[in-house]
Amino acid sequence: MRLLAFATRNSKEILRDPLNLAFGIGFPLVILLLLSAIQANIPVELFVIDKLIPGIAVFGLSFISIFSGMLITKDRGTSFLMRLFTTPLSASDYITGYTLPLLPMAILQIAISFIAAFFLGLSVNANVLLSLIVLMPTAVLFIGIGLLAGSIFNEKQVSSICGALLTNLSAWLSGTWFDLSLIGGWFKEIAYALPFAHAVDAGRAAISGDYALILPHLWWVIGYAVVIMVIAVTVFRKKMSGEKE
Repeated sequence: MRLLAFATRNSKEILRDPLNLAFGIGFPLVILLLLSAIQANIPVELFVIDKLIPGIAVFGLSFISIFSGMLITKDRGTSFLMRLFTTPLSASDYITGYTLPLLPMAILQIAISFIAAFFLGLSVNANVLLSLIVLMPTAVLFIGIGLLAGSIFNEKQVSSICGALLTNLSAWLSGTWFDLSLIGGWFKEIAYALPFAHAVDAGRAAISGDYALILPHLWWVIGYAVVIMVIAVTVFRKKMSGEKE
């Protein structure tokens, strides 16, 4: 019950900032519409909708990390978190309480992007739902990155790391805007050593119905998400111990 109360409180904190919430959900939609307009006016297939939408969804999810990071840093900057440390909640409970309210936001963000893609020519079939499910570990990954950053850094640093740095990394190293094979070499190797390109490829495989290719990419994302979450819990536990001393 304490965990659910904490998660509910965090949901209210997110809803208290409707401007940033609208930006996080709406900005990927603007990018989708812009790139689709470009595709409509060029003779080559550069931003085909079924290839583009998984990348836009992954790019949009990177904004979730800002919300998760800011939730922790704001609580760390006040006496609220100190009071919470007197409760029997564990570090994993706190991380779960920060994560749960952000999952509906991630689902809403992905759903809005896919609904817009339907109007831009994306076929409506069961593979779209599969793609949404496949993208959920990516949402957990970005939430975990934000929680880890928020456990270590202050608000300004989290804004820079999860805002400028992470969103750009996920954009350029995911293969959303261009085929990574066009550059190849060390750039492609670095991209596929990180989870972002794998997240996009898993989403594309789901939409195209190439089911055999989903898990080889999805395991990378799940592995990164688990490791990041474990590190976030560990770091938060150390912060708790330091604050209680």
